[in-house]
Amino acid sequence: MFGLHRGYGRAGGSYRSIDVASRIEGATPHGLVQILFDELQRALETLAALGPTGDPARRNERHARAVSILHGLESSLDMEKGGEIAHSLDLIYRESRRLLDLFQRNGDMAALAQTRSMIADISTAWNAIS
Repeated sequence: MFGLHRGYGRAGGSYRSIDVASRIEGATPHGLVQILFDELQRALETLAALGPTGDPARRNERHARAVSILHGLESSLDMEKGGEIAHSLDLIYRESRRLLDLFQRNGDMAALAQTRSMIADISTAWNAIS
């Protein structure tokens, strides 16, 4: 948005990395998961803005980042203590990865929109937990 990524790509990326690193440094475990959701949503927003025909290198990088974050969220689930909620989140994360792969392979914008919606819902619910 506002040309930050185009005109100031490297500088913007560096400042962004510093911002994320400083947020991580003092975060609680709950806060760390929220940072993952925030970063995942940013990657998904960029994919939506690029669309199926946008900059292939950037699209590949954002896709890989989103899938990596989904793997991280999935691996953080405690299936024993989390019970049904953990199992439901596991299914959502797996479905999100499947839908992202559909978008990446076929340019399926509906699959990307569905992923964005599911992740936004979970992120909003996570934010509501204090």
